[in-house]
Amino acid sequence: MNFTRITPVLVVDSVEACLPFWVDRLGFTRTAEVPHGDRLGFVILTSGRTEVMLQSVASVRDDIPGAEPGPGRTSLFIEVDDLAAVQRALGDWPRLVAQRDTFYKMRETIVRDPAGNDILFAQRLG
Repeated sequence: MNFTRITPVLVVDSVEACLPFWVDRLGFTRTAEVPHGDRLGFVILTSGRTEVMLQSVASVRDDIPGAEPGPGRTSLFIEVDDLAAVQRALGDWPRLVAQRDTFYKMRETIVRDPAGNDILFAQRLG
């Protein structure tokens, strides 16, 4: 297994309310965003090689069955080069999402670690 990148996903009440801090003050750039109803549900922010993701509580509830999101919670997005190897290593560990392919061209599996943190493993498709 080769882990190629780990990105924090900050769970927030409102993505829009956080953007002035990350974009205006710290100089991060929006590289992707996903609406959730009439608001932003998710955004990827980058500065050089540094990346952070913000996802609203409401979006997490709709995205991950069984999630117990709250502001101030953090999840991890871990990009791997072989998702099947991660799935084999996880064995019978319970999945929140067994496997899904996304519109942003990732194949993902989501689990919860023993401390209650949601960990999303993703492999690029194609």
